[in-house]
Amino acid sequence: MSEVIGALRETVASLHAELTRYGLVAWTAGNVSARVPGQELLVIKPSGVSYDDLSAANMIVCDLDGVVVEGDLSPSSDTAAHAYVYRAMPEVGGVVHTHSTYATAWAARGEAIPCHLTAQADEFGGEIPIGPFALIGGDDIGKGIVATLSGHRSPAVLMRNHGVFTIGKDARAAVKAAVMCEDVARTAHLARVLGQPVPMAQADVDSLYDRYQNVYGQPGRQLSAD
Repeated sequence: MSEVIGALRETVASLHAELTRYGLVAWTAGNVSARVPGQELLVIKPSGVSYDDLSAANMIVCDLDGVVVEGDLSPSSDTAAHAYVYRAMPEVGGVVHTHSTYATAWAARGEAIPCHLTAQADEFGGEIPIGPFALIGGDDIGKGIVATLSGHRSPAVLMRNHGVFTIGKDARAAVKAAVMCEDVARTAHLARVLGQPVPMAQADVDSLYDRYQNVYGQPGRQLSAD
């Protein structure tokens, strides 16, 4: 198990670089976590540490109540939210939180992102929903994430007045959803600036989602782009 946790520490640390690469975070905000397979544990970044200083060695291992099991630093302030998601959604293997600019602007409006794009139909299967407002620090954010995404195709939720949370089968999938969420949010905003976006038929959304999730790409390889 120590080898599994060590590998996850490496993975989670390296995935944080994707958040800065795609401009999804500022300063020390945002976080990536991963469930430890077969264990009631998660790996998450420490609180308030510069992205330049993140490494496998300073990732924090917590149980699914958010209690630190391994690590010398305090875990992310969103740990309780991540832990709640893992407890309530056993199919989830990764959780990501960002304050990416365009998606967070929709969250500030308390508005879901309607599905007007094939790329959004592919990845999210329809609108990207809005979740409730919740204060940071406890598991209320986690409860809002679960309540919003349970039974929903979207792996992303815009938590009102806060930012983006995404889930995935593993941490990489959750990071991909965060990247795509910001891309869709930016394009949706620009479309509204230009005028009224053209709606998509639900049957077309359903067909696109099914194709992308079940047909697109190479067998045995993760989805990566259009």
